[in-house]
Amino acid sequence: MGVFTFVCRESGSDWSAKQLKGDLEASADCTFDLQRKLVQAALSVDSGAVQSSFSYVTPKSAVFQVIVGGGCGGGAFVGGGGAAAAAASGGAAAEAPAAAKEEEKDEESDEDGIGMSLFDDE
Repeated sequence: MGVFTFVCRESGSDWSAKQLKGDLEASADCTFDLQRKLVQAALSVDSGAVQSSFSYVTPKSAVFQVIVGGGCGGGAFVGGGGAAAAAASGGAAAEAPAAAKEEEKDEESDEDGIGMSLFDDE
């Protein structure tokens, strides 16, 4: 599985991108074409399923992340702008599943305390 993170900048009417840690780069006249070129560049290095995330940082700069490979098992999809931000912040998103499990556990314990079920015949 390969993770490719690009810093994208607009200069005049063109967008250019350079890989954060590596040599991949591309340029295009719009962000859509730039993303397509960057995905193709990442696929030239690694192969497999592709996930991507484009997040504006300012109106003229953005972060684009491409994840290649690794099976997608239901809950593995990461979308929206948070993917690149979480990767850049050192993985703070990893704490979220633990908090969700903890909340789920608390909800289950509340149900046990009422002494009846929604499906009781009485």
